[in-house]
Amino acid sequence: MLKTSSLMSTYKRAPISIAKGNGSFVWDENGNQYLDFTSGIATCNLGHTPEAVKNALIQQLDQLWHCSNLYQIQVQEDLAHILVENSCFDEAFFCNSGAEANEAAIKLARLYANQINNMKEPEIVTFKQSFHGRTMATLSATGQEKIQNGFEPLLQGFTYLPYNDFSSLEYVKNRTPAAVMLELVQGEGGVIPADKEWIQKLDTICKSQNILLIIDEVQTGIGRTGTLFAYEQYNFEPDIITLAKGLGSGFPIGAMLAKEHVARVFGPGTHGSTFGGNPLAATAGLTTVRYILANHILQHSQIQSKYILSELEKLQSHCPQIKEVRGKGLLIGLVIENANNIVQLAREEGILILTAGENVVRLLPPLTVTKEEIDLFLKCFKKILLKMER
Repeated sequence: MLKTSSLMSTYKRAPISIAKGNGSFVWDENGNQYLDFTSGIATCNLGHTPEAVKNALIQQLDQLWHCSNLYQIQVQEDLAHILVENSCFDEAFFCNSGAEANEAAIKLARLYANQINNMKEPEIVTFKQSFHGRTMATLSATGQEKIQNGFEPLLQGFTYLPYNDFSSLEYVKNRTPAAVMLELVQGEGGVIPADKEWIQKLDTICKSQNILLIIDEVQTGIGRTGTLFAYEQYNFEPDIITLAKGLGSGFPIGAMLAKEHVARVFGPGTHGSTFGGNPLAATAGLTTVRYILANHILQHSQIQSKYILSELEKLQSHCPQIKEVRGKGLLIGLVIENANNIVQLAREEGILILTAGENVVRLLPPLTVTKEEIDLFLKCFKKILLKMER
């Protein structure tokens, strides 16, 4: 078979080419319009090409594109400050992606275990159906065999426990690993929120036994669940969190935030990133976070989340195809059979949505989504379900 692309086949790409985006909509190269309820997989939280971020980047493009982290970068300092000021953390490290942020967190946890707790073979507990990235360390941390198959031998030192299972807490209590790492909503694993009581008991165990608690907020962070960070809804303070996706409005940037007592083991030469937090990336991140905080985007997203969830629950009540509606904020999962077919039919109707594992449709509208846009989605989605039923 003749290969028509010079790209490696690492993605199963849909048969459309996105050429333009604005707000909640994108257009393909033929001018067809789509309502985008993927947000670049939870990345374009302010919608496509938000004016404030675009203008800030244009201004930065005229000043400085890149500067080595061997020098001070003021906009990077400003971004670190606004993230720290609006969280429970003390220091930030910047990189280029969620996988890199999780790599940094794994390295920091291991170094802390070695230097502070004198652990020579530190263990990190993660959870089944988790997803932490596709580098060797982060796929080793991921609790899904389908992600790991063929890449053995994996990085040693990870243990996978059942998520939301209280027996897992006994393992952590008795074993005393170096760290526990988890998502507060398992995104790729099926949009499964953590149980609040389970998380709080886990936090109590970790704090009493000096076990680091790492929260992967690559997908949930920067307002996706209705608060700037998802951990705020669980009434506890992690030692480390990781961010990416929504931080730069589509511009590549990742971050790891940590408490001071943990961050201090990362001294000069322990970790680094050539491009991490450079002037362009930091400008995108700073402008995005400032805009979200200054323009009540979190409050707006909470209102829209409440509306779409209530409408989906009404739809579920008389549509047996929908088994469950779950998620937090504007990270929503619909447990439904034939999820892949639904995604394809939605695309044909001008709606872009995703799957999350098997038999789960994932909805990720921008935080700026309007009621009218939600109504447009609901109208099309009902039409799709009716078509499938027939």
